[in-house]
Amino acid sequence: MSLGDSQHDGDSTGPDDGYGGTGQTRTRYHDQGNGGVYGGARRTKSSRGTVTAVGVVVLLIAAIAFANRGGDDSSTSSSSTAGSGSGSNSVGQPDTAATEASGEQPVTKKAAGIPSGFAHNRQGAQSAAANYAVSLGSTGMFRKDSRDKLLDTLFTSEAAASLKAPLDKAYSAGFLTRLGLDANGNAPAGSTFVSRVTPVGTKTVAYGGATATVDVWYVGLTGIAGETSTSPVTSSWKTWTYDMRWSGDDWKIVSYSEKDGPNPVPGDDRAAASDEISKAIDEYGGFTYAR
Repeated sequence: MSLGDSQHDGDSTGPDDGYGGTGQTRTRYHDQGNGGVYGGARRTKSSRGTVTAVGVVVLLIAAIAFANRGGDDSSTSSSSTAGSGSGSNSVGQPDTAATEASGEQPVTKKAAGIPSGFAHNRQGAQSAAANYAVSLGSTGMFRKDSRDKLLDTLFTSEAAASLKAPLDKAYSAGFLTRLGLDANGNAPAGSTFVSRVTPVGTKTVAYGGATATVDVWYVGLTGIAGETSTSPVTSSWKTWTYDMRWSGDDWKIVSYSEKDGPNPVPGDDRAAASDEISKAIDEYGGFTYAR
């Protein structure tokens, strides 16, 4: 899942149209007894082709991000962890505080429906990165109006301006058609387009007061839930790296990149039916994430 692997669509979004995961997500898998995912449509070359197409956007966006990296100095490494806690860090042992929950509420307000006003410290940068990942992994990225709003809200003004034209080209009508969406990013009638990111953990890679580099490890859901869908909702594990800058009174993204994994060993769970996935997407909302 990338800035492109998002999750709101017009016809099928319903309450899931909130940028920050405030909406609901649903995913359906087919009953294994009926011969395949989504009423008989097994994961064939069609679904793999969709994944490949999404991967192309991921690579393009990563290239754009690297090309537009700012000159801020976020190379100052820190062995201390984000947040107020500090764990022991003996030789050969990881700092346990890297994923230790603090219990602190990250924010109390929102901007454009997205949590905002994060603390000016390591923990605030981690919380911002996790919440921004949810928004950038939403279906809002597949529609120009909501995509531009997301870029203007989450990125520095310079980064947002440089990303808009390339992303408009990446999310072309042809690309959306290959994903099974119409030119406006909407799923076919009776189907639900799913794109959702759920952060599993965050890590401060570097912190310099006015700058921070944060990793967000997440699991993403992408696909179309529907009885006739040939692009069933699938999961992927990836890590986003955000270079961030303190701008005004909040953290803003300067650039970002993405890599695969770490991937856990898949389980033997039965894939849900299409209607189960759609129902879950509608009923289960997202979270505001703190470290």
